[in-house]
Amino acid sequence: MNAGSARPGVGRLPAAPWSPAATRVSRRRFRALNLSMMLPILVAVGVFMLIRQAQTPLDVVVLGLGIVAVVVAFERWTVGEINRVALPCLLVAAAVWPYGVLVIDGDPQAAYYALAVVAGLSVAQLPRHRGAVAVGIAVYVAAVGALGMARAADPGVDELLANVVIPTGITVVLIGLMFPNKGFYDVMAELEEARERDAELAVVRERMRFASDLHDIQGHTLHVVKLKIALAQKLVRTDTERVEQELREMYTLVGDTIAQTKELAYGQRKLNLSAELENARNLMEAAGMRVRVDRRGEVGARAIDLSAQVLRETTTNILRHSRATLVRIELAEGGITVVNDGAADDGPPELRGLAALGRRVADEGGELTARAEDGRFVTAVRFPAPSSGRTAPSR
Repeated sequence: MNAGSARPGVGRLPAAPWSPAATRVSRRRFRALNLSMMLPILVAVGVFMLIRQAQTPLDVVVLGLGIVAVVVAFERWTVGEINRVALPCLLVAAAVWPYGVLVIDGDPQAAYYALAVVAGLSVAQLPRHRGAVAVGIAVYVAAVGALGMARAADPGVDELLANVVIPTGITVVLIGLMFPNKGFYDVMAELEEARERDAELAVVRERMRFASDLHDIQGHTLHVVKLKIALAQKLVRTDTERVEQELREMYTLVGDTIAQTKELAYGQRKLNLSAELENARNLMEAAGMRVRVDRRGEVGARAIDLSAQVLRETTTNILRHSRATLVRIELAEGGITVVNDGAADDGPPELRGLAALGRRVADEGGELTARAEDGRFVTAVRFPAPSSGRTAPSR
Protein backbone atom coordinates (compact mmCIF):
# COMPACT_ATOMS: atom_id res chain seq x y z
CA MET A 1 0.00 0.00 0.00
CA ASN A 2 1.08 3.61 0.32
CA ALA A 3 4.25 4.49 2.11
CA GLY A 4 4.25 5.79 5.65
CA SER A 5 6.91 5.83 8.30
CA ALA A 6 5.31 7.35 11.38
CA ARG A 7 4.11 5.31 14.27
CA PRO A 8 0.65 3.88 13.58
CA GLY A 9 -2.35 4.23 15.79
CA VAL A 10 -2.52 8.02 16.04
CA GLY A 11 -5.27 9.41 13.86
CA ARG A 12 -5.20 13.16 14.34
CA LEU A 13 -2.64 15.33 12.64
CA PRO A 14 -0.24 16.77 15.24
CA ALA A 15 0.07 20.48 15.76
CA ALA A 16 3.28 21.72 14.21
CA PRO A 17 5.91 22.15 16.94
CA TRP A 18 7.15 25.27 15.15
CA SER A 19 5.00 27.04 12.60
CA PRO A 20 5.26 30.33 10.65
CA ALA A 21 2.74 31.84 13.07
CA ALA A 22 4.97 30.85 16.00
CA THR A 23 7.95 32.41 14.21
CA ARG A 24 6.09 35.68 13.73
CA VAL A 25 5.11 35.73 17.39
CA SER A 26 8.70 35.14 18.53
CA ARG A 27 9.94 37.90 16.23
CA ARG A 28 7.35 40.33 17.55
CA ARG A 29 8.37 39.52 21.11
CA PHE A 30 12.04 39.98 20.28
CA ARG A 31 11.29 43.31 18.57
CA ALA A 32 9.25 44.48 21.56
CA LEU A 33 12.14 43.53 23.84
CA ASN A 34 14.62 45.54 21.74
CA LEU A 35 12.33 48.55 21.56
CA SER A 36 11.59 48.55 25.27
CA MET A 37 15.20 48.04 26.43
CA MET A 38 17.56 49.52 23.83
CA LEU A 39 15.59 52.35 22.23
CA PRO A 40 15.16 54.35 25.48
CA ILE A 41 18.90 54.03 26.12
CA LEU A 42 19.78 55.24 22.62
CA VAL A 43 17.42 58.20 22.90
CA ALA A 44 18.60 59.09 26.41
CA VAL A 45 22.26 59.06 25.38
CA GLY A 46 21.49 61.17 22.29
CA VAL A 47 19.48 63.73 24.26
CA PHE A 48 22.22 63.95 26.90
CA MET A 49 24.86 64.66 24.27
CA LEU A 50 22.57 67.16 22.52
CA ILE A 51 22.08 69.11 25.77
CA ARG A 52 25.82 69.24 26.33
CA GLN A 53 26.69 70.43 22.82
CA ALA A 54 23.75 72.53 21.54
CA GLN A 55 24.12 76.30 22.03
CA THR A 56 21.28 77.71 19.91
CA PRO A 57 17.78 76.60 18.88
CA LEU A 58 19.17 75.81 15.42
CA ASP A 59 21.76 73.53 17.03
CA VAL A 60 18.95 71.70 18.83
CA VAL A 61 17.03 71.22 15.57
CA VAL A 62 20.04 69.95 13.59
CA LEU A 63 21.34 67.64 16.32
CA GLY A 64 17.76 66.53 16.99
CA LEU A 65 17.50 65.39 13.36
CA GLY A 66 20.41 63.07 14.06
CA ILE A 67 18.54 61.54 17.01
CA VAL A 68 15.45 61.12 14.83
CA ALA A 69 17.59 59.29 12.26
CA VAL A 70 18.84 56.99 15.04
CA VAL A 71 15.26 56.21 16.19
CA VAL A 72 14.00 55.53 12.65
CA ALA A 73 16.99 53.35 11.79
CA PHE A 74 16.76 51.33 15.00
CA GLU A 75 12.99 50.81 14.69
CA ARG A 76 13.39 49.50 11.13
CA TRP A 77 16.36 47.38 12.18
CA THR A 78 14.21 45.55 14.74
CA VAL A 79 11.92 44.34 11.95
CA GLY A 80 14.72 43.54 9.49
CA GLU A 81 13.91 46.43 7.15
CA ILE A 82 16.87 48.71 7.84
CA ASN A 83 17.88 48.70 4.15
CA ARG A 84 14.71 50.62 3.29
CA VAL A 85 15.75 53.62 5.37
CA ALA A 86 19.53 53.16 5.49
CA LEU A 87 20.40 55.68 2.79
CA PRO A 88 18.25 58.61 4.02
CA CYS A 89 19.23 58.02 7.64
CA LEU A 90 22.91 57.86 6.72
CA LEU A 91 22.61 61.09 4.70
CA VAL A 92 20.96 62.91 7.60
CA ALA A 93 23.53 61.63 10.10
CA ALA A 94 26.38 62.41 7.68
CA ALA A 95 25.09 65.99 7.36
CA VAL A 96 24.82 66.46 11.12
CA TRP A 97 28.46 65.48 11.68
CA PRO A 98 30.15 68.36 9.78
CA TYR A 99 27.62 70.81 11.24
CA GLY A 100 28.59 69.78 14.75
CA VAL A 101 32.32 69.97 13.97
CA LEU A 102 32.51 73.09 11.81
CA VAL A 103 29.63 75.22 13.15
CA ILE A 104 29.23 74.46 16.84
CA ASP A 105 32.05 75.18 19.24
CA GLY A 106 33.09 72.58 21.78
CA ASP A 107 33.33 68.78 21.73
CA PRO A 108 31.21 67.35 18.87
CA GLN A 109 30.02 64.23 20.72
CA ALA A 110 26.36 64.69 19.78
CA ALA A 111 27.27 65.25 16.12
CA TYR A 112 29.11 61.97 15.51
CA TYR A 113 26.80 59.93 17.76
CA ALA A 114 24.05 59.73 15.13
CA LEU A 115 26.41 58.74 12.31
CA ALA A 116 28.13 56.06 14.45
CA VAL A 117 24.84 54.43 15.50
CA VAL A 118 23.14 54.59 12.09
CA ALA A 119 26.26 53.29 10.33
CA GLY A 120 26.58 50.47 12.83
CA LEU A 121 22.96 49.42 12.22
CA SER A 122 23.10 49.81 8.44
CA VAL A 123 26.47 48.65 7.13
CA ALA A 124 26.31 45.05 8.40
CA GLN A 125 22.89 44.61 6.73
CA LEU A 126 24.02 45.70 3.27
CA PRO A 127 23.79 42.92 0.65
CA ARG A 128 27.30 43.61 -0.69
CA HIS A 129 30.33 45.94 -0.50
CA ARG A 130 29.98 46.15 3.29
CA GLY A 131 33.73 46.42 3.85
CA ALA A 132 34.15 49.21 1.32
CA VAL A 133 31.22 51.17 2.77
CA ALA A 134 32.57 50.75 6.33
CA VAL A 135 36.00 52.04 5.27
CA GLY A 136 34.42 54.94 3.39
CA ILE A 137 32.36 56.03 6.42
CA ALA A 138 35.39 55.79 8.71
CA VAL A 139 37.46 57.91 6.28
CA TYR A 140 34.63 60.45 6.05
CA VAL A 141 34.37 60.76 9.84
CA ALA A 142 38.14 61.16 10.16
CA ALA A 143 38.32 63.70 7.31
CA VAL A 144 35.54 65.89 8.69
CA GLY A 145 37.12 65.69 12.14
CA ALA A 146 40.47 66.74 10.69
CA LEU A 147 38.83 69.78 9.11
CA GLY A 148 37.34 70.70 12.46
CA MET A 149 40.70 70.28 14.16
CA ALA A 150 42.32 72.54 11.56
CA ARG A 151 39.96 75.35 12.58
CA ALA A 152 41.56 75.52 16.00
CA ALA A 153 44.14 78.23 16.55
CA ASP A 154 46.66 75.87 18.09
CA PRO A 155 45.44 72.26 17.54
CA GLY A 156 46.92 69.72 19.87
CA VAL A 157 46.34 66.23 21.21
CA ASP A 158 43.03 67.14 22.81
CA GLU A 159 41.63 68.40 19.51
CA LEU A 160 42.97 65.33 17.70
CA LEU A 161 41.26 63.03 20.19
CA ALA A 162 37.96 64.94 20.28
CA ASN A 163 37.59 65.49 16.52
CA VAL A 164 39.31 62.53 14.87
CA VAL A 165 40.39 59.63 17.04
CA ILE A 166 37.34 59.20 19.30
CA PRO A 167 34.63 59.80 16.64
CA THR A 168 36.37 57.55 14.12
CA GLY A 169 37.16 54.88 16.71
CA ILE A 170 33.61 54.74 18.07
CA THR A 171 32.16 54.58 14.56
CA VAL A 172 34.51 51.74 13.56
CA VAL A 173 33.82 49.84 16.80
CA LEU A 174 30.03 50.08 16.42
CA ILE A 175 30.20 48.98 12.80
CA GLY A 176 32.51 46.09 13.69
CA LEU A 177 30.31 44.92 16.58
CA MET A 178 27.26 44.68 14.34
CA PHE A 179 28.88 42.14 11.99
CA PRO A 180 28.90 39.29 14.57
CA ASN A 181 25.48 40.53 15.71
CA LYS A 182 24.20 40.02 12.17
CA GLY A 183 25.74 36.55 12.12
CA PHE A 184 23.86 35.72 15.31
CA TYR A 185 20.57 36.89 13.84
CA ASP A 186 21.25 34.97 10.63
CA VAL A 187 21.77 31.77 12.64
CA MET A 188 18.53 32.42 14.52
CA ALA A 189 16.68 32.94 11.25
CA GLU A 190 18.13 29.72 9.81
CA LEU A 191 17.06 27.82 12.93
CA GLU A 192 13.55 29.21 12.63
CA GLU A 193 13.40 28.25 8.95
CA ALA A 194 14.71 24.77 9.75
CA ARG A 195 12.06 24.34 12.46
CA GLU A 196 9.38 25.49 10.05
CA ARG A 197 10.57 22.99 7.43
CA ASP A 198 10.69 20.21 10.04
CA ALA A 199 7.16 21.06 11.14
CA GLU A 200 5.90 21.02 7.55
CA LEU A 201 7.70 17.72 6.90
CA ALA A 202 6.19 16.21 10.06
CA VAL A 203 2.71 17.18 8.90
CA VAL A 204 3.37 15.71 5.44
CA ARG A 205 4.64 12.46 6.98
CA GLU A 206 1.62 12.26 9.27
CA ARG A 207 -0.71 12.79 6.33
CA MET A 208 1.06 10.03 4.41
CA ARG A 209 0.78 7.74 7.42
CA PHE A 210 -2.90 8.55 7.81
CA ALA A 211 -3.49 7.92 4.09
CA SER A 212 -1.59 4.64 4.34
CA ASP A 213 -3.64 3.45 7.32
CA LEU A 214 -6.86 4.49 5.62
CA HIS A 215 -5.83 2.61 2.49
CA ASP A 216 -4.94 -0.44 4.58
CA ILE A 217 -8.40 -0.47 6.16
CA GLN A 218 -10.58 0.32 3.18
CA GLY A 219 -8.44 -1.26 0.48
CA HIS A 220 -8.43 -4.58 2.32
CA THR A 221 -12.18 -4.45 2.87
CA LEU A 222 -12.98 -3.53 -0.72
CA HIS A 223 -10.84 -6.38 -2.02
CA VAL A 224 -12.55 -8.87 0.30
CA VAL A 225 -15.99 -7.55 -0.66
CA LYS A 226 -15.04 -7.95 -4.32
CA LEU A 227 -14.12 -11.62 -3.73
CA LYS A 228 -17.31 -12.27 -1.81
CA ILE A 229 -19.45 -10.63 -4.49
CA ALA A 230 -17.77 -12.79 -7.13
CA LEU A 231 -18.47 -15.88 -5.02
CA ALA A 232 -22.09 -14.83 -4.47
CA GLN A 233 -22.58 -14.34 -8.20
CA LYS A 234 -21.46 -17.92 -8.83
CA LEU A 235 -23.77 -19.35 -6.16
CA VAL A 236 -26.80 -17.11 -6.58
CA ARG A 237 -28.76 -19.78 -8.49
CA THR A 238 -27.41 -22.89 -6.79
CA ASP A 239 -26.81 -22.11 -3.11
CA THR A 240 -28.95 -19.25 -1.83
CA GLU A 241 -28.10 -19.97 1.80
CA ARG A 242 -24.41 -19.51 1.09
CA VAL A 243 -25.19 -16.29 -0.82
CA GLU A 244 -27.14 -14.98 2.17
CA GLN A 245 -24.25 -15.89 4.43
CA GLU A 246 -21.82 -14.04 2.18
CA LEU A 247 -24.09 -10.99 2.14
CA ARG A 248 -24.31 -11.01 5.94
CA GLU A 249 -20.52 -11.26 6.20
CA MET A 250 -20.10 -8.38 3.74
CA TYR A 251 -22.54 -6.29 5.76
CA THR A 252 -20.62 -7.03 8.96
CA LEU A 253 -17.28 -6.39 7.25
CA VAL A 254 -18.40 -3.02 5.91
CA GLY A 255 -19.73 -2.07 9.36
CA ASP A 256 -16.43 -3.04 10.98
CA THR A 257 -14.57 -1.00 8.38
CA ILE A 258 -16.70 2.05 9.10
CA ALA A 259 -15.96 1.64 12.82
CA GLN A 260 -12.21 1.24 12.18
CA THR A 261 -12.22 4.31 9.94
CA LYS A 262 -13.88 6.31 12.69
CA GLU A 263 -11.34 5.02 15.23
CA LEU A 264 -8.53 5.99 12.88
CA ALA A 265 -9.95 9.51 12.46
CA TYR A 266 -10.15 9.98 16.23
CA GLY A 267 -6.79 8.36 17.00
CA GLN A 268 -8.23 5.28 18.70
CA ARG A 269 -7.37 2.58 16.19
CA LYS A 270 -5.83 -0.58 17.66
CA LEU A 271 -5.85 -3.84 15.75
CA ASN A 272 -6.90 -7.09 17.41
CA LEU A 273 -4.49 -9.83 16.40
CA SER A 274 -6.88 -12.66 17.28
CA ALA A 275 -9.63 -11.08 15.19
CA GLU A 276 -7.24 -10.53 12.29
CA LEU A 277 -6.08 -14.14 12.53
CA GLU A 278 -9.63 -15.45 12.43
CA ASN A 279 -10.51 -13.13 9.56
CA ALA A 280 -7.44 -14.23 7.58
CA ARG A 281 -8.28 -17.91 8.13
CA ASN A 282 -11.89 -17.43 6.98
CA LEU A 283 -10.90 -15.47 3.88
CA MET A 284 -8.25 -17.88 2.72
CA GLU A 285 -10.38 -20.95 3.43
CA ALA A 286 -13.23 -19.33 1.49
CA ALA A 287 -10.79 -18.95 -1.43
CA GLY A 288 -10.04 -22.72 -1.31
CA MET A 289 -6.81 -22.65 0.67
CA ARG A 290 -5.88 -24.80 3.63
CA VAL A 291 -4.73 -22.78 6.63
CA ARG A 292 -2.66 -24.10 9.53
CA VAL A 293 -1.99 -21.99 12.60
CA ASP A 294 0.91 -22.85 14.94
CA ARG A 295 0.99 -21.07 18.29
CA ARG A 296 4.54 -21.37 19.62
CA GLY A 297 3.90 -18.53 22.05
CA GLU A 298 1.77 -15.47 22.61
CA VAL A 299 2.80 -12.41 20.65
CA GLY A 300 4.21 -9.78 23.00
CA ALA A 301 2.30 -6.57 23.64
CA ARG A 302 4.95 -4.57 21.80
CA ALA A 303 4.48 -6.58 18.60
CA ILE A 304 0.69 -7.06 18.55
CA ASP A 305 -0.39 -4.03 16.54
CA LEU A 306 2.28 -4.23 13.84
CA SER A 307 2.00 -8.04 13.65
CA ALA A 308 -1.74 -7.66 13.05
CA GLN A 309 -1.06 -5.15 10.27
CA VAL A 310 1.51 -7.45 8.68
CA LEU A 311 -0.95 -10.35 8.82
CA ARG A 312 -3.68 -8.25 7.22
CA GLU A 313 -1.38 -7.01 4.45
CA THR A 314 0.02 -10.50 3.85
CA THR A 315 -3.50 -11.96 3.59
CA THR A 316 -4.38 -9.39 0.94
CA ASN A 317 -1.17 -10.14 -0.98
CA ILE A 318 -1.81 -13.91 -0.90
CA LEU A 319 -5.34 -13.45 -2.22
CA ARG A 320 -4.21 -11.05 -4.95
CA HIS A 321 -0.80 -12.28 -6.06
CA SER A 322 -0.49 -16.02 -5.41
CA ARG A 323 -2.06 -19.36 -6.35
CA ALA A 324 -1.64 -20.69 -2.85
CA THR A 325 -3.20 -23.94 -1.68
CA LEU A 326 -1.56 -24.11 1.76
CA VAL A 327 -0.84 -21.29 4.17
CA ARG A 328 0.96 -21.70 7.49
CA ILE A 329 0.79 -18.97 10.13
CA GLU A 330 3.17 -19.19 13.05
CA LEU A 331 2.77 -17.05 16.16
CA ALA A 332 5.64 -16.50 18.59
CA GLU A 333 6.47 -14.06 21.35
CA GLY A 334 8.62 -11.96 19.05
CA GLY A 335 6.21 -11.69 16.12
CA ILE A 336 4.52 -13.64 13.36
CA THR A 337 5.53 -15.68 10.28
CA VAL A 338 3.31 -16.44 7.28
CA VAL A 339 4.36 -19.03 4.69
CA ASN A 340 2.34 -19.79 1.56
CA ASP A 341 2.94 -21.95 -1.47
CA GLY A 342 1.96 -21.01 -5.01
CA ALA A 343 4.47 -18.16 -5.27
CA ALA A 344 4.94 -16.87 -8.81
CA ASP A 345 7.95 -18.24 -10.69
CA ASP A 346 8.73 -14.92 -12.37
CA GLY A 347 9.78 -13.30 -9.13
CA PRO A 348 7.85 -11.73 -6.27
CA PRO A 349 5.44 -8.89 -7.08
CA GLU A 350 6.06 -5.35 -5.93
CA LEU A 351 4.69 -5.30 -2.40
CA ARG A 352 4.64 -1.62 -1.50
CA GLY A 353 2.42 -2.17 1.53
CA LEU A 354 4.93 -4.51 3.14
CA ALA A 355 7.73 -2.08 2.30
CA ALA A 356 5.86 0.67 4.17
CA LEU A 357 5.21 -1.66 7.11
CA GLY A 358 8.88 -2.63 7.09
CA ARG A 359 9.84 0.98 7.78
CA ARG A 360 7.35 1.15 10.64
CA VAL A 361 8.64 -2.08 12.12
CA ALA A 362 12.22 -0.81 11.84
CA ASP A 363 11.22 2.41 13.62
CA GLU A 364 10.01 0.25 16.53
CA GLY A 365 13.27 -1.73 16.64
CA GLY A 366 12.02 -4.82 14.81
CA GLU A 367 12.63 -6.38 11.40
CA LEU A 368 10.24 -7.40 8.62
CA THR A 369 11.40 -9.78 5.91
CA ALA A 370 9.59 -10.97 2.77
CA ARG A 371 11.26 -13.48 0.47
CA ALA A 372 10.46 -16.17 -2.07
CA GLU A 373 12.12 -19.58 -1.79
CA ASP A 374 11.36 -22.95 -3.44
CA GLY A 375 7.93 -21.93 -4.68
CA ARG A 376 6.94 -20.53 -1.30
CA PHE A 377 6.68 -16.99 -0.06
CA VAL A 378 7.73 -16.22 3.51
CA THR A 379 6.70 -13.07 5.35
CA ALA A 380 8.01 -12.61 8.89
CA VAL A 381 8.11 -9.84 11.44
CA ARG A 382 10.34 -10.14 14.48
CA PHE A 383 10.90 -7.93 17.51
CA PRO A 384 13.75 -8.39 20.00
CA ALA A 385 12.82 -9.90 23.33
CA PRO A 386 12.28 -7.37 26.14
CA SER A 387 15.24 -6.92 28.45
CA SER A 388 13.22 -7.46 31.61
CA GLY A 389 9.70 -8.20 32.69
CA ARG A 390 7.07 -10.35 31.08
CA THR A 391 5.11 -9.39 28.03
CA ALA A 392 1.37 -8.97 28.14
CA PRO A 393 -0.78 -11.66 26.54
CA SER A 394 -2.23 -11.09 23.11
CA ARG A 395 -5.63 -9.60 22.82
